[in-house]
Amino acid sequence: MLIAVLPALLAIPSLAAAEDFYAGKTIKIIIGFTAGGGFDANARLLARHLGRHIPGEPTVIVLNAPGAGSATAIVRLDVNLPTDGTVIDGFNFGLIGNSLLQPDKIGIDFRRYAWIGSISQDVTTCYVWRGDGPNSVAEMQAKGPYRFGSAALGTSDDINTKILRRVFGVDISQITGYGGSAEVRLAIERGEIDGDCGTWSSVPEDWTKSAKFHPVLRTATSLPEGMPPSVPYILDLAPSEAARKIIRFLVADGDLGRPYIVSRAVPADRIRTLQKAFAETMADQQFLADAKSLRLPVSPTTGEDAAKAVEQFYATPPDIIAAARKIVAE
Repeated sequence: MLIAVLPALLAIPSLAAAEDFYAGKTIKIIIGFTAGGGFDANARLLARHLGRHIPGEPTVIVLNAPGAGSATAIVRLDVNLPTDGTVIDGFNFGLIGNSLLQPDKIGIDFRRYAWIGSISQDVTTCYVWRGDGPNSVAEMQAKGPYRFGSAALGTSDDINTKILRRVFGVDISQITGYGGSAEVRLAIERGEIDGDCGTWSSVPEDWTKSAKFHPVLRTATSLPEGMPPSVPYILDLAPSEAARKIIRFLVADGDLGRPYIVSRAVPADRIRTLQKAFAETMADQQFLADAKSLRLPVSPTTGEDAAKAVEQFYATPPDIIAAARKIVAE
């Protein structure tokens, strides 16, 4: 009986300590993009519900801090932001892969951060917004050129566009420097660019019903709500087995499509508190109903499983990384 009761007794001081710390506090979720995009929408969804599951029920807010495709905000976690458990960072998952593809430029090792979890797997779609737009990658190859936009080099939209260019041979000019997906969509509407490789949940619902909207591929096996079944999975389009392995590596980080991390300097008990609160939030019926109303998919990954996935990602064979590096290099 003593052995059975002991874990519960040991948990009481930790729970009380967390409640004492977080009561009256404000937790900031830092997002490395401007407001209005998919990463921002997911963070604001999380902020509305996370606090209820943290002892002491702190206030949770979202702060937008765009820079370097969200990499700047990650670096700040260990530089000039509090490491007491009141700062969480949400970033573009494409940086995970890019940390191996361009380690000298990115300078981030994602194994060195504490993972709180991910809201959902990412399903990116590459699409063209044009009246005479193509209905397949094969038609894109025949009808180019195109202009695609992205927030920054190394982000998922940038990498997926380069797959179109360098694996499938589509004639695309890339325009970078947009603050986030909201700015990319505005540029599309103004006619500055022809398309994007963005997350499906970031595509406006009215766009998906327009004759101008032409999705040509998706980067995940799952088919999100509202996406036509005819949109093919990118690996099924690979021109060879070698290309398939490279593409798989380049899109694998999308499995952690809406990730959240904190500094390793945060006290271990507070990291556990945040991980537990995140997991509980993912099962919260109010949270799920809110997500559904916003067309935001929920297919969560726990902090522990996310950390394991990152370890496996960093164990990718060097020859695959070298081949992939040639695809995304400038």
